[in-house]
Amino acid sequence: MIFSSSSQLWFLAPLLAAAVVVVFVGSPATTTFSYNSSYLQEYLRTRFLNDAGLKNDTSNSSGQSFVNDGLNPPPVKNEDKYPNITTRSNRKYSNLEILEADLGQSRAAIREARDGNKTEDPDYFPNGPMYWNPKAFHSHRDGGHSLRLSAERSYLEMEKKLKIYIYEEGDPPVFHFGPCKHTYAIEGIFIANMEVSRFRTFDHNKAHLFFLPFSVTMITQVIYVPDSHEWTLMKNTASDYVNVIAQKHPYWNRSLGADHFMLACHDWGPEISFAIPNLYKNAIRALCNANTSEQFNPSRDVSIPEIHLPGGTTRGMLGGPPPSKRPILVFYAGGVHGPIRPILLHHWENRSDPDVQIHRYLPKNVSYYGMMRKSRYCLCPSGYEVASPRMVEGLYSGCVPVLIKDSYVIPFSDVLDWETFAVIVPVRDIPNLKKILMGIRVRDYVKMQRRGIQMRRHFEINSPPKRYDVFHMILHSIWLRRLNVRLHETDEPVD
Repeated sequence: MIFSSSSQLWFLAPLLAAAVVVVFVGSPATTTFSYNSSYLQEYLRTRFLNDAGLKNDTSNSSGQSFVNDGLNPPPVKNEDKYPNITTRSNRKYSNLEILEADLGQSRAAIREARDGNKTEDPDYFPNGPMYWNPKAFHSHRDGGHSLRLSAERSYLEMEKKLKIYIYEEGDPPVFHFGPCKHTYAIEGIFIANMEVSRFRTFDHNKAHLFFLPFSVTMITQVIYVPDSHEWTLMKNTASDYVNVIAQKHPYWNRSLGADHFMLACHDWGPEISFAIPNLYKNAIRALCNANTSEQFNPSRDVSIPEIHLPGGTTRGMLGGPPPSKRPILVFYAGGVHGPIRPILLHHWENRSDPDVQIHRYLPKNVSYYGMMRKSRYCLCPSGYEVASPRMVEGLYSGCVPVLIKDSYVIPFSDVLDWETFAVIVPVRDIPNLKKILMGIRVRDYVKMQRRGIQMRRHFEINSPPKRYDVFHMILHSIWLRRLNVRLHETDEPVD
């Protein structure tokens, strides 16, 4: 069945009433969570566009306080360093305690990587300035010492341990299904790959994460009444689904959603998530529309790339000529919507300058992808929303992306240093666009172009997925945020 509106769920009213009792009354042993292992915070304070500040939340949705300072993380506890240590008591440890001890081992292993321990990967080793450090994805201060976390080690820990439970409730096309072509293809591709992934577990008790397998794109296509501008049915669909999950299983209420995640590439993903307070306050939201001005929280949420696949695959989209055979300085073609593109087109549209090819609409018989392959730089300005497939299209074709966006968290930038293989131009500098790009030395441009080609592997879609590709990079970003959360059992009821 499709959970489409509250009016169609009259038969669930008694069950939902019971679910409310479960949520507010609680049980003898409930769970709270804390963000007291903030690996990501130094990056999160400084590594997204427009210098948007990261606010430190001080409580979760239940009113319970937690630490989220990042710059002064707590000292490593013995139970994290040595999670298998035994105590004099012979009490039986709960599944949650065993699970958190397992994650503690991963945290300890990643910390140890700062001391130079190196685990060779026969397939690939992250190397070069495109990564925050050849061995690390970022660093922050820890008691006066630089804490460097191994990107390779965290990825290998993910491959070794990560287990995800997918809720089986709900029927296609809204649930367990999504588009695999065009702009929002990543939704359907991720869901399809996740359903058959080796990371999937059918045992709730072994799951580090719980996936809510609904597609926002399919909600907009199946539930939304065109031109109605009415959000209620779509929001009810998502809210009703989570209510059924919370009533049928204990895991959502156990953590207030903190070990759950959703994935949405459609522009309306954030807005629909707002219908479920614990979803946008506590859970991990993997979103293309990663806009900090619209409550995207990079310490908990994950930015994912928007990838346009006209034919459902990347066949024919990868590759392009070397820098010496790219006669055009900069290229853009696209519709005029949002606040940035009108400024861009006002200054640069249809100039007689052959170096600057910026168009509202391409002339007939001119190939969009052909123009990208002839250009050194490809503009990626925000439209109505911050996400755009042009960024990935540039990497695919060997055209250096030029990001012109506000408040955008760039995908995988907890691992990748985008400024080494892309150009970031503030909106205020649009009038100086050509001057900025011409000011980049040829040898520096060549380096960026080659690095972008190397980074392309992290944005490629494969069937089946391959190690370090976009499917695995999305999971890695989600995994890092799960490591940033600890669940604690308590005898206090959840209010």
